[in-house]
Amino acid sequence: MNLTVNGKPSTIDGSERLNVTGLLAALKVAQAAYVTVELNGEVLEREAFDATIVKDGDAVEFLYFMGGGSAAFPQSRR
Repeated sequence: MNLTVNGKPSTIDGSERLNVTGLLAALKVAQAAYVTVELNGEVLEREAFDATIVKDGDAVEFLYFMGGGSAAFPQSRR
């Protein structure tokens, strides 16, 4: 199966019927429990990973949202 993964061509051999959960495992996606998946421009709900089948030619993006930290802004001078 030929996919575009995070903007790069990718081939997964022997995977004619693969769901998103299986794709995460096949690609050994780091921190799969925290990844957001976008399939052909649509963000998937985690609950849909098992039921969503990836097809040849699909575009998949793996997104990680980070939070926390603080920014220090200098006080403006008057």
